Amino acid sequence: MIAVLKNGVSDVQKSSLINWLRAQGVEVHICEGKFQTIFGLIGETSQIDIDLLNGLEIIDHVTRISEPFKCANRRFHPNDTIVEIGSGKNMVKIGGGNFAIIAGPCSVESEEQIIGIAEDVKRSGATLLRGGAFKPRTSPYDFQGLRGEGLELLRKARKATGLPIVTEIMSASHLDLFEDVDLIQVGARNMQNFELLKELGKLNKPILLKRGLSSTLKEWLMSAEYIMSEGNENIILCERGIRSYDPYTRNVLDLAAIPMVKELSHLPIIVDPSHATGKRSLVESMSMAATAAGADGLIIEVHNDPEHALCDGAQSLTPEQFTKVAGKVSEIRKLF
Repeated sequence: MIAVLKNGVSDVQKSSLINWLRAQGVEVHICEGKFQTIFGLIGETSQIDIDLLNGLEIIDHVTRISEPFKCANRRFHPNDTIVEIGSGKNMVKIGGGNFAIIAGPCSVESEEQIIGIAEDVKRSGATLLRGGAFKPRTSPYDFQGLRGEGLELLRKARKATGLPIVTEIMSASHLDLFEDVDLIQVGARNMQNFELLKELGKLNKPILLKRGLSSTLKEWLMSAEYIMSEGNENIILCERGIRSYDPYTRNVLDLAAIPMVKELSHLPIIVDPSHATGKRSLVESMSMAATAAGADGLIIEVHNDPEHALCDGAQSLTPEQFTKVAGKVSEIRKLF
């Protein structure tokens, strides 16, 4: 349920209404807009007398939200959320017209590799560095990442280039290791790991939430709701392709999800064309298409030697190829 207040309501009146609503057993999320204030009511709102609430002098109107996601709902929070990553001069904003490119290898393999790639992608326009330290793999015999050592190498790359770092978490038990990570990624396989999501909701840190392999938009937004319900509203959604019957691409990139999510939610949404297609030759066109569709950013895999990469070399661009893609994306962005 949302309650829209009339203009000119005093802080004392707002506080009085909030206390009354909380006494009814619901939590109140406040959205202060330029021209109006919206109270989002979360919890068992069926016991709230909507006619009584509508009749209050300070209330403009009250609306029940039918969707199960409340905090992530655009009607609950009309203005775009802008997520800030990093700090100081290296801080990056995503959402609300702010566009960013995250780039780097699927896996951190060595200090020379990650720092070299970080320097390359920064020169070409990337503003955040990605790199896997903990790797969820379909086969238990595949490379699982350097784990703690990989995180340390990412920190060294950040120190060398200034790029905020993005890496995937696998378990809530690893949270202490991620204290110094700028943007924590939740991978597709963990999108519905609800215990992990609740723990991430207790952090004051941006979360990159990837869409599950076969998840609907509603399920995806409900996963974001798990994080937000615990207090953390710094969430970036990531469309990374969904599973289909066609063997020619790794997944199917759901471009329609970009404008649809923007209708449903205020959260920023970026696109991963690397995992969506699984083919290096398709990353450029899908990056351009996602940008044109209104994505708030891209996350692209880049490796200095894709043919010998320990993970996902077939979908990784070389630094030279990334420079070309970033240039074309920049030209498309000028149209916005």
